[in-house]
Amino acid sequence: MSRSISCNIAKLMRINAFSLSLLMGLTSSFVQADEIDNFLRGEMVKRKIPGLQLAVVKNGKIVKTASYGLANIQDNIAVDDDTIFSINSITKAFTGVAVMQLVEQGKLELSAKISKYLPNLPVEWQKITVKQLLTHTSGLPDIMNSNNGQLISNDGAKASWRMVKQRPLDFKANTQFRYNQTNYLLVGKIIDSVSGQNFIDYITQNQLRKASMNRTEEAGFSNLKDVIKHSARRYTYYYGSGKIANIKAADFPEFLRTTAGMSSTATEIANWVIALQKGELLNKPSSIETLWTPAVLTNGKTKGFNNLLNGYALGWPVVGRSEHPSVAPAGGDRAAFFVYPNDDLSIVVLTNLMGAIPSHFIDEIAGFYIPEMKAANGFGLPPTIKTLWKALESKGYKKAIQVVEELQKTNQLKFAEDELNTWGYKLINQKKKRQALEVFKLNTYLFPLSANTHDSLAETYWLLGQTKKAVVHYKKVLGLKPENEHAKEQLKKLNKT
Repeated sequence: MSRSISCNIAKLMRINAFSLSLLMGLTSSFVQADEIDNFLRGEMVKRKIPGLQLAVVKNGKIVKTASYGLANIQDNIAVDDDTIFSINSITKAFTGVAVMQLVEQGKLELSAKISKYLPNLPVEWQKITVKQLLTHTSGLPDIMNSNNGQLISNDGAKASWRMVKQRPLDFKANTQFRYNQTNYLLVGKIIDSVSGQNFIDYITQNQLRKASMNRTEEAGFSNLKDVIKHSARRYTYYYGSGKIANIKAADFPEFLRTTAGMSSTATEIANWVIALQKGELLNKPSSIETLWTPAVLTNGKTKGFNNLLNGYALGWPVVGRSEHPSVAPAGGDRAAFFVYPNDDLSIVVLTNLMGAIPSHFIDEIAGFYIPEMKAANGFGLPPTIKTLWKALESKGYKKAIQVVEELQKTNQLKFAEDELNTWGYKLINQKKKRQALEVFKLNTYLFPLSANTHDSLAETYWLLGQTKKAVVHYKKVLGLKPENEHAKEQLKKLNKT
C-alpha cells in the first residue's frame, strides 16, 4: 500500500545506543534465548526494526513464539505476544480462503465470468474470470494511484469507482501479472453478493472465530486509520531525511477491506494456518491445493513480485522452486509468513517497520529447523551457481576462474552475470567479503564489458579497505558507462581519502 508518511514526529529520533539495547530485549513463551533469537536481534539491528513478533509452527503445533524490541518508540513500550501488528496485504490470503469456502459451498466458481455475479460492469470487464481477479492477471485498471498509493480521484471513493470503470484494460487477461487493488475490490463485491453477508462479517464468522482469533477480531479491518488498543505503531525510514517517522494514517474506503486493513498477532496467524491445514476452515485437501497453485500465464510461465515470490495464487504469493517451495503472504513491506507444505513448517514474522521486508530472511529462520535451508549451506542458489558453490567450497574461492573454465568444459555449464552478482552480494550479507570478492572478480573476467560487474567489484574492494583497487574499477565503470552517477560520486569520496 502507500509509502507516504507524515511530517516528522516531534523530536524524531534515530535508533541510538539506548534504543538498540531495547531491541536486544526478548520475551518468549516457549524457550530461553537461542540461536533464532540471536539471529533475529542481528536482523533487527541491521534493518533498524523497532519491534518484531515471531511464531513458528512445526508438525501442526506452535513450537516457538517470541517478541522483541519496541511496539512504541515514543513511550518505550515493549512488544509482547498480545501486541497487534498491521498485516496490510496479508488480508488477501484471508480473502482467498473465503473464496474457496464459497466454492466448497457451491456458491462460487473460479472459472466463471465475473458478470455472472456482478452484471452491471463495463463490457470489457465482463469476460474476466473470478480466478483472474484473485491472481492479478485480469488486466483491469487500478483504482489506486501507484505513484502515491492514494485513490485515483481526489474526490473520494465514489468518484474513483466511476473513473476506473471508464478506463480501458491495461492488457489482455492472463497475459501478464500486475498487482492491482481493483481486482480485490471486485472480489469483495462478489463475496458480499453470493454469501449474503458483508465481507467483514463473513470473514469474522467463518475464519476468525473458527481459529479463535480474538485479538484480530477486536482490531477490526481499518487499522490504517483507527486507533487500536495494545497495538504497535507503524514506522518508516523512507522519508528523505533518513530518520525514523510515523507512517501517515490512510483512510481507505470500506470496499478495499478485502485488500488490506487487518491487524493480528503472530500467534493468531499461526493458529489460523494450523486451522487451515487441519481442515477446520476448508473441508477438502484439494481446496488448499487450488488455493496455493499459482496462475499460469498464456506464455506458460508463472509471475509474481520478484525472483523469490515468483508466482501468485488465490491471494497467496508463491515461492516456486524445486527445494522447499512455500506459499508466502506478505504485507506493507513489514509483515510476512511462509508456509512450507512439504516440510510441515510455517514461520510468521510481524514487524512495525515499513521496509523491514521479513520475506527476505524467513528462509534463514527455516534453516534453524532444516539445516540445508541455511544460506551458508548454499540454499536458494540457482542450480548452476550451486554447482559452482560446491566446487569452490572444496577447492577454494581463489581458484574461481580455473574452476569455472573446468566446469564449462566438462559440464557444459553457462553462467549468467546477474546470478553471479546476486550470489556475490549474498556472500557479503553472510560476512564472507573475501569469497564475494573472488566471485565478483570472476564476473568481471566472464563479462568484462559489463559496467555492473566492475561496479560490484569496486564496491567490494572499497568494503575491504582496498581503495586503490576500488578506484581502478570505478574508473572502468565510467569507461563503459560514462553517465553512471554512482561511480562518479564514489570516485569523489575515494579520491578524498
